[in-house]
Amino acid sequence: MQRFKVSQEGDWYEVYQPQPSVFAIYEPGHWQEAIAYLIVGDQKSLLFDTLLGIGDIKHVVSQLTDLEVIVLNSHSHFDHIGGNHQFEIIYALDNVYSQKSAHGLDNQKARRFVEPGSIWKPTPAAFSPETYHIEPYMITKTVKDGDCIDLGGRELEIVESPGHAPDALCLLDRENRLLFTGDTFYLAPLYAQLPGSDFDAYARTAHRLSGLAEQVDWLLPGHNVTNVPASYLQKLDEAFQAIQNRTAAYKDRDGAREYAFGKFSIMVKKDDF
Repeated sequence: MQRFKVSQEGDWYEVYQPQPSVFAIYEPGHWQEAIAYLIVGDQKSLLFDTLLGIGDIKHVVSQLTDLEVIVLNSHSHFDHIGGNHQFEIIYALDNVYSQKSAHGLDNQKARRFVEPGSIWKPTPAAFSPETYHIEPYMITKTVKDGDCIDLGGRELEIVESPGHAPDALCLLDRENRLLFTGDTFYLAPLYAQLPGSDFDAYARTAHRLSGLAEQVDWLLPGHNVTNVPASYLQKLDEAFQAIQNRTAAYKDRDGAREYAFGKFSIMVKKDDF
């Protein structure tokens, strides 16, 4: 995470400003090290993901902007939707996976995400693994590939990017040459082996995104670090091609195959190859 730190109340989140009018809300105390982005326009703002729901992300957002907030998730895995219920305006793809995720998760299903060893800093007083769950939330508007969200002086284009999850999407800010990639790309193991993941769809997404490499300068991923050079879009496409062509080396890990490509790797199901 780049160190353009922004002061805010509370100890659970850290906030940085990696680009003008873009705030990265970082959750460094959990092993996921997830990042949500608050993108501020002249009239509205958009919160790209709401993290785990351990802390009060709405309170953090209220310190950064007083504009109307639209929530849009990069995908609806647990570590990206935990604070959705705190907001009134939530956009999502017209997707069965998105709709199912909006029902939330009860403690029996969710507490494994906050089990001992997964958190390494003090949590907010209101948080307890014994009661932790993902609150249900209401999708107020559906969007699709190619739609533009106008924040006033700033437009964000939806780029559907299935593969890691069925409802994965990226946000393209053409004018500012930025691509918010969620979990489609970050500098760490990329998961194409999870329930709901689709390797072939992921490979098609990687090829499509490589076509944007000359149109953006920076990637803003959903984990670990931000401001990643856009040249990694081409590297991602080449990596998937190498796996498909069976020219990439791998090692067995956690019941899957991991293909390493420098600063990132791709995890796939053994049965896929």
